Amino acid sequence: MENNLDHAGCPAMETIALIGGRWKVIILHVLSKHARRFGEINVRIPAISRKVLTEQLRELEADGLISRKQYKELPPKVEYALTDFGRSLCPLLTYISAWNKKEEGNSSQEIIQLPD
Repeated sequence: MENNLDHAGCPAMETIALIGGRWKVIILHVLSKHARRFGEINVRIPAISRKVLTEQLRELEADGLISRKQYKELPPKVEYALTDFGRSLCPLLTYISAWNKKEEGNSSQEIIQLPD
C-alpha cells in the first residue's frame, strides 16, 4: 500500500496504514474463521460494491495479510484466506469486538487490559 506519510518508528500508525479504511477490518473479520470465495465475502458484506471489494482484497493481498488461491477448474474458483501475518491480527480484532460490546453494554469508561 502506497502512502505519502512517514510511519517509520510508529507501530500504531504502520498498523493503521495496513488495516485502515472502511472495509479492511471487516474483510479480515469475515476471513478470520476460514477461507472464503469472493461471492461469500460479498454476501457477508452487502454494503460493499464488487469493485471496492476487489480493490480492498488486492490491497490486503499486496500487504501480505491475505492470500489468493486460484483453482484450475471451470467455472474458475478463487479463495481468499488470511496469511500467518493476517492471522496475527485476530487477537486485535477480538479486542476491538470486546471493546465495542463493553461500550454498548456499559456507560462507564472501563478499560480492557491488553496483555504485555
